[in-house]
Amino acid sequence: MSVSAADALRKEILQKTEEYYRIKFGQSKDFAPGDPVFYAGRVFDHKELVNLVDSSLDFWLTSGRYSDEFTTKLADFFGVSDVTLTNSGSSSNLVAMTSLTSFKLGDRKLSPGDEVLTAAVGFPSTVAPIVQNRLVPVFVDVELGTYNVEATLLEQAISPKTKAIMIAHTLGNPFNLGEVMRLAEKYNLWVIEDNCDALGSRYNGKLTGTFGHISTVSFYPAHHITTGEGGCVATNHLHLAKIIRSIRDWGRDCYCEGGENNTCGKRFSQQFGELPYGYDHKYVYSHLGYNLKMTDMQAAIGAAQIDKLEEFTRKRKENFQKLYDGLKQFEEYLILPYATPNSDPSWFGFPISVRKDASFARKNLVEFLESKKIETRNLFAGNLLRHPAFMNIEHRVASSLENSDFVTENTFFIGTYPGMTDSKIAFIVDSFANFFK
Repeated sequence: MSVSAADALRKEILQKTEEYYRIKFGQSKDFAPGDPVFYAGRVFDHKELVNLVDSSLDFWLTSGRYSDEFTTKLADFFGVSDVTLTNSGSSSNLVAMTSLTSFKLGDRKLSPGDEVLTAAVGFPSTVAPIVQNRLVPVFVDVELGTYNVEATLLEQAISPKTKAIMIAHTLGNPFNLGEVMRLAEKYNLWVIEDNCDALGSRYNGKLTGTFGHISTVSFYPAHHITTGEGGCVATNHLHLAKIIRSIRDWGRDCYCEGGENNTCGKRFSQQFGELPYGYDHKYVYSHLGYNLKMTDMQAAIGAAQIDKLEEFTRKRKENFQKLYDGLKQFEEYLILPYATPNSDPSWFGFPISVRKDASFARKNLVEFLESKKIETRNLFAGNLLRHPAFMNIEHRVASSLENSDFVTENTFFIGTYPGMTDSKIAFIVDSFANFFK
């Protein structure tokens, strides 16, 4: 088949793909009680599907042209110099934390036994990389309402061994970046922002994920945009970017992109370790790394998704406000969420806590909502130290974890994602009202 014939057939396939989307996915039906109300989900149109098929027709199975496009769009969005795509947000956290242990950072590298401040409540993959790198997590309590680390407790948690801070923006609500960055400057600490749940959130008018030395994002289907599985690591520091790329790419010293050779101009003229002089730079390994790359087919979806991020963010904020307005009448029984001062969250979810003096337990309310097919989720792990995987790790507790335990017993969240409609929100509010009756 000639090139022109293949191009014509490709065009026809992509036109048929768009047609398929409209038949398969483009017909939406009105919500009716009894239909499921998901806490999250993928929101897409024909562009994602066309990109995905277009990428598959290239049969370029690792990073390629769509990876370049998605990377550029992400870097432009954040206004940073370097974005590295990964296969998940959890991998992004592992790469970010591991990069700070690199010998290339000299005196500033993290070593086994060094401490990293973090929140006691959250998702396990914020803390697991700290433990996996033989560092010591220092757990700080959270505040109720924002469910972020209690910033006033951070400074007293710092010891001579403290070298870094790694905290997530809980459900899209930014933690107190002003205080965290003040402490980082005062005590010469690294900061990793786990921005996996907060893409599009702002603090003092500036995007989260742009304050710390490194930030991470997840593109899991429940998140603000999706590539299915996927994530990225962002930084504005060239030396960190090279380390991050090395750890993501097997730990190799070479920073050539796939298909490139001798970008450094010294491929066969350097000395590394005890290797023979001139050993091929493409096969020199400076770090204990992994293969955590994103495929081009995943990036093809992301390249279309990110164009919708502004609208998704607007919708999440609207849905949060509608839920807040509808549920405010039940504050006698419930602690409702609020934004951290100086922040403008792109809400991942709507967290709710059952008050201590309520005549019912979280279990009762959650089971009732689930019986109405309204999806709920606990606030991730709650107090991480109460889980089998974390009970015996080396760690330090810097404060009472009273609020973290309260969250474990009493807090859950419902959805704010862009697929949430007014009729679904009204049904949620009515269901709460029926429960309290």
